[in-house]
Amino acid sequence: MDGIHRTEVDGLQATWQLNQRHEIGIMCVHNTSEATQVASFEPGDYPDLVQARERLPKLAKLWDAVRHDFWTEVIPAHCRSRAFETRE
Repeated sequence: MDGIHRTEVDGLQATWQLNQRHEIGIMCVHNTSEATQVASFEPGDYPDLVQARERLPKLAKLWDAVRHDFWTEVIPAHCRSRAFETRE
């Protein structure tokens, strides 16, 4: 579960990692269509998702996608399918 993850929405890519306490740390954001860096953070000072939203609120769609990817990573697929089945 630890490791580097990438989430992309509308030409913006967030690179983030999960620490051992299952917390998100945003490492950087790139504009993939222009190959430019939008934001970069120093190791040890990676903002969590709430802080990233506060610092870069215009990227709300990207932060929503990161949150979705985070929950997809944290909750195993078999648990997600069981939760869906109980709602039907």
